[in-house]
Amino acid sequence: MKNKKQLIADSILFAGISAEQLTELADISIIKNYARGESVFFEGDAADGFYMVIEGKVKIFKISQEGREQILHIFGQGEPFGEVAVFQGRPFPANASVLGKGKLLFFPGPDFIRLVHANPSIALNMLAMFSMRLRRFATQIEHLSLKEVPGRLASHLLYLSEEQQGTDQVTLDIPKGQLASLLGTSPETLSRIFAKMNEDGVVQVKGKVITLLDREKLQAF
Repeated sequence: MKNKKQLIADSILFAGISAEQLTELADISIIKNYARGESVFFEGDAADGFYMVIEGKVKIFKISQEGREQILHIFGQGEPFGEVAVFQGRPFPANASVLGKGKLLFFPGPDFIRLVHANPSIALNMLAMFSMRLRRFATQIEHLSLKEVPGRLASHLLYLSEEQQGTDQVTLDIPKGQLASLLGTSPETLSRIFAKMNEDGVVQVKGKVITLLDREKLQAF
């Protein structure tokens, strides 16, 4: 595994900062290991710092009063999470847990804020990342509020294709149950839609591997 300095340098949040700043960040950060499905923090916990994914994936989610889970974000290698609550000085607004096993880098809030005050370039990187996150979240809200479930699934498959070098064969990066939560539906409904798309020749489903057979129909959804 890369050392902490290399991991930080590869992150979108810290791209382009100086070697001295990388050393300072590595000095204050702590590597934490998590078992499969283990919680990182709960909604309402004090935001004493934020995290960056080293290995595995982390889901950010809310639980309704009826016990239904809605995934808000899924973060992968090199992506930070929980940083907004640290700057606001408020509790975490949602829950976080790892999907499978996970390895995270933890940045204590007070130490990180001190570094940001001393190194404005870090703050500029954070602004750029927040803007990207806002666009992604706005797209997710649009999908959930304006599209039916088949349209949400089609959009997600096309997004995965773009993320995976434009290939017509995409691999789901999360279990289908988690994908259902991300798309705001139930696993049963998602399975039915996959089966219908498969039957209609729009996609071919083999476990986690989805072959996009008809992009025009997916775009139409």
